[in-house]
Amino acid sequence: MLEFEEYKVKLNNLKPDLDELGQSLDLDQAAREVEELEMKASQPGFWDDPDASQKVVSRMGALKGKIESFRTLENQWDDLTTLCEMAIEENDESMLEELENGYRGLEEGVAAQKLQTLLTGEYDRNNVLMSFHAGAGGTEAQDWCEMLYRMYTRWAERHGFTYKIMDYQDGDEAGLKSADILIEGENAYGYLKGESGVHRLVRISPFDASGRRHTSFSAVEVIPDIPDDADVEIKPDDYEMQVFRSSGAGGQHINKTSSAVRLIHKATGIVVSCQTERSQFQNKDNCLRMLRAKLVEIKEREHLDKISDIKGDQKKIEWGSQIRSYVFMPYTLAKDTRTAYENTNINAVMDGDLDGFINAYLTAAATGNWATKT
Repeated sequence: MLEFEEYKVKLNNLKPDLDELGQSLDLDQAAREVEELEMKASQPGFWDDPDASQKVVSRMGALKGKIESFRTLENQWDDLTTLCEMAIEENDESMLEELENGYRGLEEGVAAQKLQTLLTGEYDRNNVLMSFHAGAGGTEAQDWCEMLYRMYTRWAERHGFTYKIMDYQDGDEAGLKSADILIEGENAYGYLKGESGVHRLVRISPFDASGRRHTSFSAVEVIPDIPDDADVEIKPDDYEMQVFRSSGAGGQHINKTSSAVRLIHKATGIVVSCQTERSQFQNKDNCLRMLRAKLVEIKEREHLDKISDIKGDQKKIEWGSQIRSYVFMPYTLAKDTRTAYENTNINAVMDGDLDGFINAYLTAAATGNWATKT
Protein backbone atom coordinates (compact mmCIF):
# COMPACT_ATOMS: atom_id res chain seq x y z
CA MET A 1 0.00 0.00 0.00
CA LEU A 2 1.12 3.52 -0.78
CA GLU A 3 0.58 4.71 2.80
CA PHE A 4 3.08 2.19 4.18
CA GLU A 5 5.68 3.18 1.60
CA GLU A 6 5.21 6.80 2.62
CA TYR A 7 5.72 5.94 6.30
CA LYS A 8 8.83 3.97 5.43
CA VAL A 9 10.24 7.10 3.79
CA LYS A 10 9.23 9.22 6.80
CA LEU A 11 10.94 6.82 9.20
CA ASN A 12 14.12 6.79 7.13
CA ASN A 13 14.09 10.61 7.02
CA LEU A 14 13.62 10.76 10.79
CA LYS A 15 16.59 8.48 11.57
CA PRO A 16 19.30 11.17 11.04
CA ASP A 17 17.40 13.50 13.38
CA LEU A 18 17.27 10.73 15.97
CA ASP A 19 21.00 10.04 15.64
CA GLU A 20 21.82 13.76 15.89
CA LEU A 21 19.62 14.02 18.98
CA GLY A 22 21.55 11.21 20.66
CA GLN A 23 24.82 13.07 20.08
CA SER A 24 23.39 16.35 21.34
CA LEU A 25 22.15 14.73 24.55
CA ASP A 26 25.71 13.47 25.25
CA LEU A 27 24.43 10.21 26.65
CA ASP A 28 27.92 8.77 27.22
CA GLN A 29 28.73 11.61 29.59
CA ALA A 30 25.34 11.18 31.28
CA ALA A 31 26.05 7.48 31.82
CA ARG A 32 29.47 8.27 33.33
CA GLU A 33 27.91 10.80 35.69
CA VAL A 34 25.31 8.23 36.75
CA GLU A 35 28.12 5.80 37.65
CA GLU A 36 29.87 8.46 39.71
CA LEU A 37 26.67 9.37 41.55
CA GLU A 38 25.86 5.71 42.22
CA MET A 39 29.33 5.26 43.75
CA LYS A 40 28.76 8.34 45.91
CA ALA A 41 25.37 7.00 47.01
CA SER A 42 26.92 3.69 48.04
CA GLN A 43 29.41 5.34 50.41
CA PRO A 44 28.88 4.97 54.18
CA GLY A 45 27.17 7.97 55.73
CA PHE A 46 25.61 9.05 52.44
CA TRP A 47 22.21 9.55 54.08
CA ASP A 48 23.59 11.47 57.06
CA ASP A 49 22.94 14.73 55.19
CA PRO A 50 19.36 14.36 53.85
CA ASP A 51 19.46 17.56 51.77
CA ALA A 52 22.71 16.67 50.02
CA SER A 53 21.72 13.05 49.46
CA GLN A 54 18.36 14.08 48.05
CA LYS A 55 20.08 16.31 45.49
CA VAL A 56 22.27 13.40 44.40
CA VAL A 57 19.31 11.05 44.10
CA SER A 58 17.30 13.66 42.20
CA ARG A 59 20.15 14.32 39.76
CA MET A 60 20.72 10.60 39.27
CA GLY A 61 17.03 10.05 38.52
CA ALA A 62 17.00 12.89 36.00
CA LEU A 63 20.03 11.52 34.14
CA LYS A 64 18.65 7.99 34.08
CA GLY A 65 15.35 9.38 32.81
CA LYS A 66 17.10 11.19 29.97
CA ILE A 67 18.99 8.06 28.92
CA GLU A 68 15.92 5.84 29.18
CA SER A 69 13.76 8.28 27.24
CA PHE A 70 16.17 8.32 24.32
CA ARG A 71 16.53 4.53 24.35
CA THR A 72 12.74 4.32 24.23
CA LEU A 73 12.72 6.51 21.10
CA GLU A 74 15.30 4.26 19.46
CA ASN A 75 13.21 1.18 20.27
CA GLN A 76 10.10 2.89 18.93
CA TRP A 77 11.87 3.64 15.65
CA ASP A 78 13.01 0.01 15.34
CA ASP A 79 9.54 -1.33 16.14
CA LEU A 80 7.80 1.00 13.68
CA THR A 81 10.29 0.18 10.93
CA THR A 82 9.69 -3.53 11.47
CA LEU A 83 5.93 -2.97 11.54
CA CYS A 84 6.09 -0.99 8.33
CA GLU A 85 8.09 -3.70 6.54
CA MET A 86 5.73 -6.40 7.74
CA ALA A 87 2.70 -4.44 6.57
CA ILE A 88 4.25 -3.94 3.11
CA GLU A 89 5.20 -7.60 2.85
CA GLU A 90 1.79 -8.89 3.97
CA ASN A 91 -0.22 -6.00 2.48
CA ASP A 92 -2.08 -5.80 5.79
CA GLU A 93 -4.18 -2.62 6.03
CA SER A 94 -5.10 -3.34 9.65
CA MET A 95 -1.63 -2.20 10.75
CA LEU A 96 -2.06 1.32 9.36
CA GLU A 97 -3.74 2.86 12.42
CA GLU A 98 -1.08 1.46 14.76
CA LEU A 99 1.63 2.81 12.45
CA GLU A 100 0.04 6.26 12.26
CA ASN A 101 -0.33 6.55 16.04
CA GLY A 102 3.15 5.19 16.64
CA TYR A 103 4.80 7.57 14.21
CA ARG A 104 2.95 10.55 15.68
CA GLY A 105 4.15 9.59 19.15
CA LEU A 106 7.71 9.13 17.90
CA GLU A 107 7.72 12.58 16.28
CA GLU A 108 6.42 14.18 19.47
CA GLY A 109 9.01 12.34 21.55
CA VAL A 110 11.88 13.47 19.32
CA ALA A 111 10.61 17.06 19.44
CA ALA A 112 10.32 16.97 23.23
CA GLN A 113 13.87 15.69 23.68
CA LYS A 114 15.23 18.16 21.13
CA LEU A 115 13.83 20.84 23.37
CA GLN A 116 16.06 19.64 26.22
CA THR A 117 19.15 20.29 24.10
CA LEU A 118 18.19 23.99 24.01
CA LEU A 119 18.34 24.25 27.80
CA THR A 120 21.99 25.18 28.24
CA GLY A 121 21.70 28.17 30.58
CA GLU A 122 23.46 28.17 33.95
CA TYR A 123 20.20 27.83 35.89
CA ASP A 124 18.03 26.01 33.33
CA ARG A 125 18.07 22.77 35.34
CA ASN A 126 16.88 24.52 38.51
CA ASN A 127 13.47 24.65 40.07
CA VAL A 128 11.62 27.89 39.42
CA LEU A 129 9.95 30.58 41.51
CA MET A 130 6.95 32.20 39.82
CA SER A 131 5.21 35.35 41.02
CA PHE A 132 1.84 36.61 39.81
CA HIS A 133 0.73 40.24 40.14
CA ALA A 134 -2.65 41.63 39.13
CA GLY A 135 -2.52 44.86 37.15
CA ALA A 136 -4.77 47.87 37.53
CA GLY A 137 -8.45 47.16 37.08
CA GLY A 138 -9.68 45.76 40.38
CA THR A 139 -11.72 42.57 40.32
CA GLU A 140 -11.37 42.00 36.58
CA ALA A 141 -7.55 42.08 36.73
CA GLN A 142 -7.46 40.00 39.92
CA ASP A 143 -9.65 37.34 38.31
CA TRP A 144 -7.30 37.27 35.31
CA CYS A 145 -4.33 36.90 37.66
CA GLU A 146 -5.94 33.83 39.22
CA MET A 147 -6.62 32.39 35.76
CA LEU A 148 -2.90 32.68 34.96
CA TYR A 149 -2.03 31.08 38.29
CA ARG A 150 -4.29 28.15 37.46
CA MET A 151 -2.87 27.88 33.92
CA TYR A 152 0.70 27.46 35.13
CA THR A 153 -0.13 25.08 37.98
CA ARG A 154 -2.04 22.93 35.45
CA TRP A 155 1.02 23.01 33.18
CA ALA A 156 3.16 21.82 36.09
CA GLU A 157 0.78 18.96 36.84
CA ARG A 158 0.73 17.89 33.17
CA HIS A 159 4.51 17.48 33.27
CA GLY A 160 4.67 15.62 36.56
CA PHE A 161 6.15 18.62 38.38
CA THR A 162 5.12 19.59 41.90
CA TYR A 163 4.35 23.08 43.09
CA LYS A 164 4.37 24.67 46.50
CA ILE A 165 2.51 27.85 47.43
CA MET A 166 4.86 30.35 49.09
CA ASP A 167 2.47 33.29 49.38
CA TYR A 168 -1.11 33.98 48.26
CA GLN A 169 -3.03 37.25 48.58
CA ASP A 170 -6.72 36.97 47.77
CA GLY A 171 -8.49 39.49 45.59
CA ASP A 172 -11.00 41.90 47.08
CA GLU A 173 -14.05 40.15 45.58
CA ALA A 174 -12.62 37.41 43.36
CA GLY A 175 -9.30 36.16 42.03
CA LEU A 176 -5.98 37.09 43.61
CA LYS A 177 -3.85 40.20 44.02
CA SER A 178 -0.53 38.35 44.07
CA ALA A 179 0.90 34.90 44.59
CA ASP A 180 4.28 33.20 44.73
CA ILE A 181 4.81 29.52 43.97
CA LEU A 182 7.80 27.19 43.74
CA ILE A 183 7.64 24.68 40.88
CA GLU A 184 9.97 21.73 41.37
CA GLY A 185 11.14 19.50 38.53
CA GLU A 186 14.05 18.87 36.15
CA ASN A 187 14.56 21.92 33.89
CA ALA A 188 11.57 23.76 35.39
CA TYR A 189 13.28 27.15 35.08
CA GLY A 190 14.60 26.37 31.61
CA TYR A 191 11.12 25.62 30.34
CA LEU A 192 9.39 28.56 31.99
CA LYS A 193 11.98 31.34 31.80
CA GLY A 194 10.33 32.78 28.67
CA GLU A 195 6.98 33.22 30.44
CA SER A 196 8.13 36.27 32.39
CA GLY A 197 6.34 39.47 31.40
CA VAL A 198 2.92 41.03 30.98
CA HIS A 199 -0.01 38.87 29.88
CA ARG A 200 -3.04 40.57 28.30
CA LEU A 201 -6.64 39.33 28.41
CA VAL A 202 -9.52 40.44 26.18
CA ARG A 203 -12.99 39.12 27.02
CA ILE A 204 -16.55 39.96 27.95
CA SER A 205 -16.23 40.55 31.66
CA PRO A 206 -18.40 38.33 33.91
CA PHE A 207 -18.26 41.17 36.43
CA ASP A 208 -19.80 43.76 34.08
CA ALA A 209 -23.60 43.73 34.15
CA SER A 210 -23.63 45.56 30.81
CA GLY A 211 -21.71 42.76 29.12
CA ARG A 212 -18.96 45.01 27.80
CA ARG A 213 -15.60 43.82 26.53
CA HIS A 214 -12.68 44.43 28.90
CA THR A 215 -8.91 44.33 28.54
CA SER A 216 -6.94 43.26 31.61
CA PHE A 217 -3.25 42.87 32.38
CA SER A 218 -1.32 40.75 34.86
CA ALA A 219 2.41 40.26 35.27
CA VAL A 220 4.28 36.99 35.69
CA GLU A 221 7.78 37.01 37.16
CA VAL A 222 9.99 33.95 36.63
CA ILE A 223 13.29 33.46 38.47
CA PRO A 224 15.46 30.38 39.09
CA ASP A 225 15.45 28.82 42.53
CA ILE A 226 19.00 29.20 43.84
CA PRO A 227 20.44 26.43 46.07
CA ASP A 228 21.35 27.31 49.65
CA ASP A 229 24.99 26.56 48.94
CA ALA A 230 25.17 29.19 46.19
CA ASP A 231 27.73 31.97 46.62
CA VAL A 232 25.14 34.43 47.90
CA GLU A 233 25.41 35.80 51.40
CA ILE A 234 22.48 37.63 52.97
CA LYS A 235 23.27 38.95 56.43
CA PRO A 236 20.61 39.77 59.03
CA ASP A 237 21.65 43.42 58.82
CA ASP A 238 20.83 43.40 55.10
CA TYR A 239 17.08 43.17 55.60
CA GLU A 240 14.23 44.27 57.84
CA MET A 241 11.94 41.49 59.08
CA GLN A 242 8.26 42.07 59.81
CA VAL A 243 5.91 39.50 61.35
CA PHE A 244 2.14 39.65 60.77
CA ARG A 245 -0.93 37.46 60.84
CA SER A 246 -2.17 35.93 57.62
CA SER A 247 -4.87 38.04 56.05
CA GLY A 248 -7.66 37.52 53.55
CA ALA A 249 -10.09 34.69 53.01
CA GLY A 250 -7.27 32.41 51.98
CA GLY A 251 -9.24 29.23 51.66
CA GLN A 252 -6.97 26.23 51.28
CA HIS A 253 -4.05 28.49 50.38
CA ILE A 254 -3.47 30.10 53.77
CA ASN A 255 -2.64 28.60 57.13
CA LYS A 256 -4.51 31.15 59.21
CA THR A 257 -2.86 30.12 62.50
CA SER A 258 0.67 30.71 61.15
CA SER A 259 2.88 33.71 61.76
CA ALA A 260 3.48 35.34 58.40
CA VAL A 261 6.85 36.90 57.60
CA ARG A 262 7.83 39.80 55.35
CA LEU A 263 11.46 40.64 54.52
CA ILE A 264 12.49 44.00 53.08
CA HIS A 265 15.96 44.12 51.53
CA LYS A 266 17.41 47.46 52.61
CA ALA A 267 19.76 48.08 49.69
CA THR A 268 17.26 47.37 46.92
CA GLY A 269 13.83 47.69 48.49
CA ILE A 270 12.87 44.17 47.30
CA VAL A 271 10.00 42.83 49.41
CA VAL A 272 9.20 39.13 49.83
CA SER A 273 6.63 37.53 52.08
CA CYS A 274 5.40 34.08 53.03
CA GLN A 275 2.38 33.07 55.09
CA THR A 276 1.68 29.48 54.10
CA GLU A 277 3.90 27.52 56.50
CA ARG A 278 3.07 26.48 60.03
CA SER A 279 5.83 28.36 61.77
CA GLN A 280 7.47 31.75 61.61
CA PHE A 281 10.86 30.06 61.07
CA GLN A 282 9.65 28.13 58.03
CA ASN A 283 8.12 31.25 56.55
CA LYS A 284 11.35 33.16 57.14
CA ASP A 285 13.38 30.41 55.43
CA ASN A 286 11.08 30.60 52.41
CA CYS A 287 11.42 34.39 52.33
CA LEU A 288 15.21 34.13 52.35
CA ARG A 289 14.99 31.57 49.57
CA MET A 290 12.93 33.94 47.41
CA LEU A 291 15.09 36.95 48.28
CA ARG A 292 18.28 35.08 47.36
CA ALA A 293 16.79 34.08 44.00
CA LYS A 294 15.65 37.62 43.21
CA LEU A 295 19.06 39.10 44.05
CA VAL A 296 20.89 36.57 41.88
CA GLU A 297 18.46 37.16 39.01
CA ILE A 298 19.06 40.92 39.12
CA LYS A 299 22.83 40.39 39.38
CA GLU A 300 22.77 38.20 36.26
CA ARG A 301 20.42 40.52 34.37
CA GLU A 302 22.53 43.59 35.12
CA HIS A 303 25.83 41.74 34.45
CA LEU A 304 27.19 42.65 37.86
CA ASP A 305 30.16 40.99 39.55
CA LYS A 306 28.76 41.01 43.07
CA ILE A 307 25.37 41.07 44.76
CA SER A 308 26.51 44.17 46.67
CA ASP A 309 26.72 46.07 43.37
CA ILE A 310 22.93 46.12 43.10
CA LYS A 311 21.79 49.68 43.80
CA GLY A 312 18.57 51.00 45.23
CA ASP A 313 17.47 52.55 41.94
CA GLN A 314 17.17 49.03 40.51
CA LYS A 315 14.70 47.90 43.14
CA LYS A 316 11.72 48.18 40.78
CA ILE A 317 11.48 45.12 38.59
CA GLU A 318 9.60 46.53 35.62
CA TRP A 319 6.81 44.58 34.02
CA GLY A 320 8.25 45.28 30.60
CA SER A 321 6.28 44.95 27.40
CA GLN A 322 3.37 42.64 26.81
CA ILE A 323 4.52 39.18 25.74
CA ARG A 324 1.23 37.43 24.99
CA SER A 325 -2.45 38.15 24.36
CA TYR A 326 -5.36 35.87 25.23
CA VAL A 327 -8.56 36.75 23.37
CA PHE A 328 -11.91 35.20 24.32
CA MET A 329 -14.14 37.56 22.32
CA PRO A 330 -14.97 38.26 19.47
CA TYR A 331 -12.79 35.27 18.51
CA THR A 332 -10.61 32.86 20.48
CA LEU A 333 -6.84 33.14 20.17
CA ALA A 334 -3.70 33.08 22.30
CA LYS A 335 -0.77 34.70 20.48
CA ASP A 336 2.81 35.38 21.54
CA THR A 337 4.05 38.75 20.36
CA ARG A 338 7.72 37.68 20.35
CA THR A 339 7.51 34.46 18.33
CA ALA A 340 4.13 34.91 16.57
CA TYR A 341 3.18 31.42 17.76
CA GLU A 342 -0.57 31.15 18.26
CA ASN A 343 -3.21 28.68 19.40
CA THR A 344 -6.93 29.15 18.72
CA ASN A 345 -7.97 26.59 21.35
CA ILE A 346 -8.04 29.10 24.18
CA ASN A 347 -9.64 26.65 26.63
CA ALA A 348 -6.79 24.18 26.16
CA VAL A 349 -4.24 26.96 26.68
CA MET A 350 -5.90 28.07 29.91
CA ASP A 351 -5.86 24.43 31.02
CA GLY A 352 -2.07 24.34 30.76
CA ASP A 353 -1.41 23.53 27.10
CA LEU A 354 1.64 25.81 26.84
CA ASP A 355 4.25 23.57 25.24
CA GLY A 356 3.84 25.16 21.80
CA PHE A 357 4.58 28.61 23.22
CA ILE A 358 7.51 27.31 25.26
CA ASN A 359 9.01 25.43 22.29
CA ALA A 360 8.65 28.46 20.04
CA TYR A 361 10.34 30.75 22.58
CA LEU A 362 13.28 28.42 23.22
CA THR A 363 13.79 27.83 19.50
CA ALA A 364 13.72 31.58 18.79
CA ALA A 365 16.13 32.22 21.67
CA ALA A 366 18.54 29.62 20.27
CA THR A 367 18.33 30.81 16.65
CA GLY A 368 17.68 34.54 17.16
CA ASN A 369 14.67 34.23 14.86
CA TRP A 370 12.24 36.54 16.66
CA ALA A 371 8.99 37.89 15.22
CA THR A 372 8.38 41.63 15.05
CA LYS A 373 6.55 42.83 18.12
CA THR A 374 3.02 44.08 17.58
